[in-house]
Amino acid sequence: MVVIITQEDFDPGTINASIRPEMGGIVTFLGVVRDDGIAEIELEAYEEVALQELQAIREDAIGKFSLLSVDIIHRIGLLHIGDHILLIVVGAGHRQQAFMGCEYILERIKMTVPIWKKETLPGGTRWVRGEY
Repeated sequence: MVVIITQEDFDPGTINASIRPEMGGIVTFLGVVRDDGIAEIELEAYEEVALQELQAIREDAIGKFSLLSVDIIHRIGLLHIGDHILLIVVGAGHRQQAFMGCEYILERIKMTVPIWKKETLPGGTRWVRGEY
């Protein structure tokens, strides 16, 4: 299982939950930079703390939803429209656990992980925390 913060792009198709016989559901969330009037975004993180928090979120979700596998990859650095930002892959015994676990992880990341976003707009830049 993987928890990574990276400046490098990733191929979502190569990150899959380790399928086991007891898994009945695998849910994948892929966040990308959307075109909502921005030219680009820059993501910064307090990496040591962000990694610790991602690990804590992962462990918490595994316990709350009886998840069998959780992978999280979060990008930082300068990103453009269509670039990958976040990948969450959750494997569980049942689909409902997988969906609920994936959503829980996503919402916790947005609320608690120290990652900040600077948007470049036609009129300048602005910093935004957590909403992506």
